[in-house]
Amino acid sequence: MCGSGKSEAVKFFVDNGYKRVYFGEVVMNEMRRLGLDVNEKNEKQTRENLRKEFGMGAMAVKSLPLIEEFIRESNVVIESLYSWEEYKILNEKFGDAFKLLTIYTTKALRYERLSKRPFRPLTFIESKSRDINEIEKLDKGGPIAYTDYLVMNNGSLEELNNELQKYI
Repeated sequence: MCGSGKSEAVKFFVDNGYKRVYFGEVVMNEMRRLGLDVNEKNEKQTRENLRKEFGMGAMAVKSLPLIEEFIRESNVVIESLYSWEEYKILNEKFGDAFKLLTIYTTKALRYERLSKRPFRPLTFIESKSRDINEIEKLDKGGPIAYTDYLVMNNGSLEELNNELQKYI
């Protein structure tokens, strides 16, 4: 969920030689292609249009060529897998080579972190609304529940990185 430390975890894996594929880049690329300004309204509309066209697995479908290219060179970390459909597409394509690692943080701590982050801070109400929207509209609970590895991130960045070291 938002504020759990996903971006920090991805940074750790990239710093350890993994190639990064960011599912959100699919939306940004589509917005650039359409000549749209980058803002919350256009991001949301573009994301919804992609999902209408390609289904809830749109980000996985559109990212497969890049994942396949990178996997020839190194391990790959995918940032921001959200939906059950995305999970199923990647699991079907890569089988046992695909592992899902979930970064989990308590809701109260996530909301506190989100209120203090320098980039796109969120209020308590905004954080709660985003959580509910992601669970109800993005089918986000499935991948979290079906994870291969669960990392608790209620401590420091150093503690998170020490825990992640187990998965390199």
